[in-house]
Amino acid sequence: MSQSVTFAYPGDLGLNTGGYAYDRRVISGLSENGWSVERLPLGEGFPFPTAEGKLEAERRLSELSDGALVVIDGLAFGVLDEWAGREAERLRIVALVHHPLALETGLDNTQQSVLHRCERRSLSLASHVIVTSPMTARALVADYGMPALRITVALPGTDPAPAAAGTGIGTGTDTDDPPHILSIGTLIPRKGHDVLIDALKEVEHLPWRATIVGSQTLNPQTATLLHRQVEALGLTARISLAGECDDPRPLLAGADIFALASRFEGYGMVFAEALSQGLPIIACRAGAIPEVVPEEAGLLVPVDDVGAFARALHSLLTDTTLRRAKAEAARLAGAQLPGWATTVDIISTALRGLP
Repeated sequence: MSQSVTFAYPGDLGLNTGGYAYDRRVISGLSENGWSVERLPLGEGFPFPTAEGKLEAERRLSELSDGALVVIDGLAFGVLDEWAGREAERLRIVALVHHPLALETGLDNTQQSVLHRCERRSLSLASHVIVTSPMTARALVADYGMPALRITVALPGTDPAPAAAGTGIGTGTDTDDPPHILSIGTLIPRKGHDVLIDALKEVEHLPWRATIVGSQTLNPQTATLLHRQVEALGLTARISLAGECDDPRPLLAGADIFALASRFEGYGMVFAEALSQGLPIIACRAGAIPEVVPEEAGLLVPVDDVGAFARALHSLLTDTTLRRAKAEAARLAGAQLPGWATTVDIISTALRGLP
Protein backbone atom coordinates (compact mmCIF):
# COMPACT_ATOMS: atom_id res chain seq x y z
CA MET A 1 0.00 0.00 0.00
CA SER A 2 1.32 3.40 -0.97
CA GLN A 3 2.15 5.78 1.84
CA SER A 4 2.15 9.54 1.44
CA VAL A 5 4.76 12.10 2.43
CA THR A 6 5.20 15.77 1.67
CA PHE A 7 8.78 16.91 1.06
CA ALA A 8 9.17 20.62 1.80
CA TYR A 9 12.25 22.49 0.66
CA PRO A 10 13.44 26.09 0.37
CA GLY A 11 14.83 27.75 -2.74
CA ASP A 12 15.53 25.99 -6.03
CA LEU A 13 15.56 22.20 -5.79
CA GLY A 14 17.52 22.05 -9.06
CA LEU A 15 20.61 23.80 -7.70
CA ASN A 16 23.90 21.92 -7.95
CA THR A 17 24.71 21.73 -4.26
CA GLY A 18 25.22 18.66 -2.12
CA GLY A 19 22.19 19.40 -0.01
CA TYR A 20 19.82 19.79 -2.94
CA ALA A 21 21.32 16.76 -4.69
CA TYR A 22 20.59 14.74 -1.55
CA ASP A 23 17.01 16.03 -1.46
CA ARG A 24 16.45 15.17 -5.12
CA ARG A 25 17.77 11.63 -4.74
CA VAL A 26 15.66 11.01 -1.64
CA ILE A 27 12.52 12.31 -3.33
CA SER A 28 13.03 10.16 -6.43
CA GLY A 29 14.09 7.15 -4.36
CA LEU A 30 11.05 7.29 -2.09
CA SER A 31 8.81 7.54 -5.16
CA GLU A 32 10.46 4.44 -6.62
CA ASN A 33 9.97 2.65 -3.27
CA GLY A 34 6.22 3.02 -3.35
CA TRP A 35 5.79 6.34 -1.59
CA SER A 36 3.47 9.02 -2.90
CA VAL A 37 5.68 12.10 -2.61
CA GLU A 38 4.32 15.62 -2.89
CA ARG A 39 6.88 18.37 -3.37
CA LEU A 40 6.24 21.57 -1.45
CA PRO A 41 8.46 24.58 -2.31
CA LEU A 42 8.81 27.04 0.57
CA GLY A 43 10.27 30.00 -1.28
CA GLU A 44 13.58 31.82 -1.37
CA GLY A 45 15.89 33.43 1.18
CA PHE A 46 16.21 30.74 3.86
CA PRO A 47 17.63 30.69 6.48
CA PHE A 48 17.13 34.48 6.39
CA PRO A 49 13.82 34.88 4.54
CA THR A 50 11.89 38.12 4.41
CA ALA A 51 9.02 38.42 6.87
CA GLU A 52 6.59 38.00 3.99
CA GLY A 53 8.49 34.99 2.64
CA LYS A 54 8.46 33.29 6.03
CA LEU A 55 4.75 33.87 6.48
CA GLU A 56 4.05 32.42 3.04
CA ALA A 57 6.13 29.31 3.82
CA GLU A 58 4.25 28.85 7.08
CA ARG A 59 0.92 29.26 5.27
CA ARG A 60 1.81 26.58 2.73
CA LEU A 61 2.84 24.14 5.44
CA SER A 62 -0.25 24.86 7.53
CA GLU A 63 -2.44 23.85 4.60
CA LEU A 64 -1.36 20.23 5.15
CA SER A 65 -4.14 18.04 6.49
CA ASP A 66 -4.23 16.75 10.06
CA GLY A 67 -1.83 13.87 10.63
CA ALA A 68 0.11 14.53 7.43
CA LEU A 69 3.70 13.33 7.29
CA VAL A 70 6.04 16.09 6.16
CA VAL A 71 9.83 16.05 5.73
CA ILE A 72 11.22 19.58 5.90
CA ASP A 73 14.74 20.47 4.76
CA GLY A 74 16.63 21.93 7.71
CA LEU A 75 17.72 25.03 5.79
CA ALA A 76 14.13 26.19 6.26
CA PHE A 77 12.91 24.18 9.25
CA GLY A 78 15.63 25.53 11.52
CA VAL A 79 14.02 28.99 11.50
CA LEU A 80 10.39 27.81 11.51
CA ASP A 81 10.32 27.26 15.26
CA GLU A 82 7.25 29.43 15.87
CA TRP A 83 5.32 27.58 13.15
CA ALA A 84 6.45 24.21 14.57
CA GLY A 85 5.23 25.28 17.99
CA ARG A 86 1.75 25.79 16.56
CA GLU A 87 1.58 22.71 14.33
CA ALA A 88 3.70 19.98 15.95
CA GLU A 89 0.76 18.25 17.61
CA ARG A 90 -1.28 18.25 14.40
CA LEU A 91 1.36 17.11 11.92
CA ARG A 92 4.08 14.46 11.85
CA ILE A 93 7.12 16.64 11.23
CA VAL A 94 10.47 15.13 10.21
CA ALA A 95 13.46 17.46 9.95
CA LEU A 96 16.24 16.73 7.44
CA VAL A 97 19.41 18.34 8.80
CA HIS A 98 22.40 18.55 6.45
CA HIS A 99 24.33 20.53 9.06
CA PRO A 100 23.34 22.89 11.90
CA LEU A 101 22.57 26.35 10.54
CA ALA A 102 24.66 28.15 13.15
CA LEU A 103 27.81 26.45 11.82
CA GLU A 104 27.70 28.19 8.44
CA THR A 105 30.82 30.27 7.78
CA GLY A 106 30.50 34.05 7.80
CA LEU A 107 27.84 34.49 10.49
CA ASP A 108 28.35 37.02 13.26
CA ASN A 109 27.80 36.10 16.91
CA THR A 110 24.25 37.44 16.96
CA GLN A 111 23.26 35.48 13.87
CA GLN A 112 24.84 32.30 15.26
CA SER A 113 23.01 32.73 18.56
CA VAL A 114 19.64 33.36 16.91
CA LEU A 115 20.00 30.41 14.53
CA HIS A 116 21.10 28.07 17.31
CA ARG A 117 18.18 29.08 19.53
CA CYS A 118 15.61 28.78 16.73
CA GLU A 119 16.91 25.46 15.43
CA ARG A 120 17.15 23.97 18.91
CA ARG A 121 13.48 24.77 19.50
CA SER A 122 12.42 23.59 16.04
CA LEU A 123 14.17 20.26 16.43
CA SER A 124 12.66 19.71 19.87
CA LEU A 125 9.23 19.86 18.22
CA ALA A 126 9.99 17.44 15.38
CA SER A 127 8.71 13.88 15.54
CA HIS A 128 12.01 12.67 14.12
CA VAL A 129 15.24 14.00 12.64
CA ILE A 130 17.23 12.63 9.70
CA VAL A 131 20.90 13.63 9.47
CA THR A 132 23.54 12.90 6.86
CA SER A 133 26.46 11.97 9.12
CA PRO A 134 27.24 10.55 12.57
CA MET A 135 29.06 13.82 13.35
CA THR A 136 25.87 15.82 12.88
CA ALA A 137 23.95 13.32 15.02
CA ARG A 138 26.47 13.77 17.83
CA ALA A 139 26.26 17.55 17.51
CA LEU A 140 22.48 17.52 17.79
CA VAL A 141 22.65 15.38 20.91
CA ALA A 142 25.41 17.39 22.57
CA ASP A 143 24.52 20.94 21.53
CA TYR A 144 20.81 20.85 20.68
CA GLY A 145 19.42 18.54 23.32
CA MET A 146 18.09 15.99 20.84
CA PRO A 147 17.50 12.46 22.16
CA ALA A 148 19.61 10.02 20.13
CA LEU A 149 16.62 7.70 19.68
CA ARG A 150 14.85 10.38 17.63
CA ILE A 151 17.71 10.68 15.13
CA THR A 152 18.35 8.54 12.05
CA VAL A 153 21.68 8.74 10.21
CA ALA A 154 21.33 8.29 6.45
CA LEU A 155 24.68 8.77 4.74
CA PRO A 156 24.50 10.17 1.20
CA GLY A 157 24.90 7.57 -1.51
CA THR A 158 27.41 7.53 -4.32
CA ASP A 159 26.88 6.50 -7.93
CA PRO A 160 29.08 4.15 -9.95
CA ALA A 161 31.68 6.17 -11.83
CA PRO A 162 34.89 5.61 -13.82
CA ALA A 163 38.17 5.57 -11.94
CA ALA A 164 40.38 8.61 -12.33
CA ALA A 165 42.74 7.74 -15.16
CA GLY A 166 45.23 10.52 -14.59
CA THR A 167 46.07 9.79 -10.98
CA GLY A 168 49.63 8.75 -10.37
CA ILE A 169 50.67 8.88 -14.03
CA GLY A 170 52.33 12.27 -14.09
CA THR A 171 55.79 12.72 -12.58
CA GLY A 172 55.36 16.36 -11.66
CA THR A 173 57.95 17.37 -14.28
CA ASP A 174 55.94 17.33 -17.50
CA THR A 175 54.82 20.91 -18.05
CA ASP A 176 52.96 19.93 -21.26
CA ASP A 177 50.52 17.79 -19.27
CA PRO A 178 50.87 18.84 -15.63
CA PRO A 179 48.89 17.22 -12.80
CA HIS A 180 45.29 18.42 -12.73
CA ILE A 181 44.03 19.64 -9.35
CA LEU A 182 40.24 19.64 -9.14
CA SER A 183 38.04 21.38 -6.57
CA ILE A 184 34.25 21.19 -6.52
CA GLY A 185 32.12 23.34 -4.27
CA THR A 186 29.73 26.29 -4.48
CA LEU A 187 31.60 29.60 -4.33
CA ILE A 188 30.66 30.49 -0.76
CA PRO A 189 32.95 31.36 2.17
CA ARG A 190 32.54 27.96 3.89
CA LYS A 191 34.14 26.10 0.98
CA GLY A 192 37.52 27.79 1.56
CA HIS A 193 38.41 28.34 -2.09
CA ASP A 194 40.41 31.40 -1.00
CA VAL A 195 42.68 29.13 1.03
CA LEU A 196 43.17 26.77 -1.91
CA ILE A 197 44.06 29.65 -4.24
CA ASP A 198 46.60 31.08 -1.78
CA ALA A 199 48.09 27.62 -1.32
CA LEU A 200 48.38 27.13 -5.07
CA LYS A 201 50.34 30.38 -5.24
CA GLU A 202 52.85 28.89 -2.80
CA VAL A 203 53.47 25.95 -5.15
CA GLU A 204 53.49 28.11 -8.27
CA HIS A 205 57.01 26.87 -9.08
CA LEU A 206 55.67 23.34 -9.66
CA PRO A 207 53.80 22.14 -12.76
CA TRP A 208 50.03 21.94 -12.21
CA ARG A 209 46.75 23.24 -13.47
CA ALA A 210 43.63 23.70 -11.36
CA THR A 211 39.89 23.81 -11.96
CA ILE A 212 37.42 25.11 -9.38
CA VAL A 213 33.87 24.00 -10.18
CA GLY A 214 30.86 25.52 -8.43
CA SER A 215 28.00 27.96 -8.71
CA GLN A 216 29.07 31.58 -8.94
CA THR A 217 25.55 32.97 -8.47
CA LEU A 218 24.52 31.84 -4.98
CA ASN A 219 27.02 34.21 -3.39
CA PRO A 220 28.12 36.70 -6.07
CA GLN A 221 30.28 38.66 -3.64
CA THR A 222 32.41 35.61 -2.85
CA ALA A 223 32.66 34.74 -6.55
CA THR A 224 33.86 38.25 -7.36
CA LEU A 225 36.45 38.15 -4.59
CA LEU A 226 37.80 34.82 -5.81
CA HIS A 227 38.11 36.06 -9.39
CA ARG A 228 39.99 39.11 -8.12
CA GLN A 229 42.23 36.93 -5.95
CA VAL A 230 43.22 34.73 -8.91
CA GLU A 231 43.96 37.81 -10.99
CA ALA A 232 45.93 39.57 -8.24
CA LEU A 233 48.10 36.48 -7.75
CA GLY A 234 48.81 36.20 -11.47
CA LEU A 235 47.25 32.74 -11.75
CA THR A 236 44.56 33.31 -14.38
CA ALA A 237 46.38 31.07 -16.86
CA ARG A 238 46.56 28.20 -14.39
CA ILE A 239 43.35 28.35 -12.33
CA SER A 240 39.98 28.06 -14.04
CA LEU A 241 36.87 29.16 -12.14
CA ALA A 242 34.62 27.01 -14.28
CA GLY A 243 31.12 27.60 -12.90
CA GLU A 244 28.53 24.88 -12.37
CA CYS A 245 28.68 21.32 -13.64
CA ASP A 246 25.67 18.99 -13.86
CA ASP A 247 27.72 15.80 -13.66
CA PRO A 248 31.16 15.99 -11.99
CA ARG A 249 32.11 12.39 -12.73
CA PRO A 250 33.91 13.06 -16.04
CA LEU A 251 35.86 15.89 -14.39
CA LEU A 252 36.82 13.68 -11.46
CA ALA A 253 37.86 10.94 -13.87
CA GLY A 254 40.28 13.32 -15.57
CA ALA A 255 41.86 14.74 -12.42
CA ASP A 256 44.98 13.80 -10.48
CA ILE A 257 44.24 15.38 -7.10
CA PHE A 258 41.04 16.52 -5.41
CA ALA A 259 41.54 19.54 -3.15
CA LEU A 260 38.87 21.41 -1.19
CA ALA A 261 39.63 23.56 1.85
CA SER A 262 36.13 23.57 3.39
CA ARG A 263 35.91 25.20 6.80
CA PHE A 264 33.04 22.87 7.74
CA GLU A 265 31.05 20.05 6.19
CA GLY A 266 28.05 18.22 7.62
CA TYR A 267 29.13 15.30 5.44
CA GLY A 268 30.81 16.39 2.22
CA MET A 269 29.28 14.41 -0.63
CA VAL A 270 31.93 15.57 -3.07
CA PHE A 271 34.66 13.95 -0.96
CA ALA A 272 32.79 10.65 -1.14
CA GLU A 273 32.49 11.06 -4.90
CA ALA A 274 36.22 11.74 -5.19
CA LEU A 275 36.98 8.63 -3.13
CA SER A 276 34.68 6.51 -5.27
CA GLN A 277 36.70 7.50 -8.33
CA GLY A 278 40.05 6.86 -6.68
CA LEU A 279 41.32 10.42 -6.25
CA PRO A 280 43.80 11.31 -3.51
CA ILE A 281 42.33 14.10 -1.41
CA ILE A 282 43.61 17.23 0.29
CA ALA A 283 41.14 18.72 2.75
CA CYS A 284 40.78 20.28 6.19
CA ARG A 285 40.19 18.52 9.47
CA ALA A 286 36.73 20.03 9.91
CA GLY A 287 33.22 18.80 10.62
CA ALA A 288 32.53 15.34 9.22
CA ILE A 289 35.42 15.38 6.73
CA PRO A 290 37.71 13.14 8.83
CA GLU A 291 34.88 10.60 9.02
CA VAL A 292 34.50 10.58 5.25
CA VAL A 293 38.16 10.77 4.17
CA PRO A 294 40.40 8.09 5.72
CA GLU A 295 43.92 9.21 6.59
CA GLU A 296 45.41 6.70 4.18
CA ALA A 297 43.39 8.21 1.31
CA GLY A 298 44.25 11.86 1.80
CA LEU A 299 46.10 14.60 3.59
CA LEU A 300 44.04 16.50 6.16
CA VAL A 301 45.31 19.82 7.50
CA PRO A 302 44.02 22.44 9.96
CA VAL A 303 41.30 24.84 8.82
CA ASP A 304 42.54 28.12 7.28
CA ASP A 305 46.19 26.99 7.36
CA VAL A 306 47.42 28.06 3.92
CA GLY A 307 50.96 26.87 4.59
CA ALA A 308 49.86 23.38 5.61
CA PHE A 309 47.55 23.13 2.60
CA ALA A 310 50.42 24.20 0.33
CA ARG A 311 52.73 21.60 1.87
CA ALA A 312 50.12 18.91 1.25
CA LEU A 313 49.83 20.03 -2.37
CA HIS A 314 53.62 19.96 -2.70
CA SER A 315 53.75 16.41 -1.34
CA LEU A 316 51.22 14.99 -3.79
CA LEU A 317 52.53 16.98 -6.73
CA THR A 318 56.14 15.89 -6.28
CA ASP A 319 55.83 12.37 -4.84
CA THR A 320 54.24 10.08 -7.42
CA THR A 321 54.57 7.04 -5.16
CA LEU A 322 52.64 8.80 -2.40
CA ARG A 323 50.01 9.94 -4.85
CA ARG A 324 49.53 6.41 -6.17
CA ALA A 325 49.26 5.00 -2.64
CA LYS A 326 46.67 7.61 -1.64
CA ALA A 327 44.76 7.00 -4.87
CA GLU A 328 44.58 3.24 -4.25
CA ALA A 329 43.46 3.80 -0.66
CA ALA A 330 40.82 6.23 -1.90
CA ARG A 331 39.55 3.66 -4.39
CA LEU A 332 39.27 1.01 -1.68
CA ALA A 333 37.49 3.39 0.69
CA GLY A 334 35.14 4.51 -2.05
CA ALA A 335 34.17 0.93 -2.78
CA GLN A 336 32.81 0.64 0.77
CA LEU A 337 30.51 3.66 0.51
CA PRO A 338 26.74 3.10 0.35
CA GLY A 339 24.71 3.56 -2.79
CA TRP A 340 21.61 5.73 -2.92
CA ALA A 341 19.33 2.70 -2.61
CA THR A 342 20.74 2.15 0.87
CA THR A 343 20.25 5.80 1.81
CA VAL A 344 16.63 5.80 0.66
CA ASP A 345 15.92 2.47 2.36
CA ILE A 346 17.15 3.85 5.70
CA ILE A 347 14.95 6.93 5.36
CA SER A 348 11.95 4.95 4.17
CA THR A 349 12.25 2.59 7.13
CA ALA A 350 12.48 5.51 9.56
CA LEU A 351 9.40 7.19 8.06
CA ARG A 352 7.35 3.99 8.06
CA GLY A 353 8.22 3.48 11.72
CA LEU A 354 6.73 6.76 12.87
CA PRO A 355 3.45 6.56 14.77
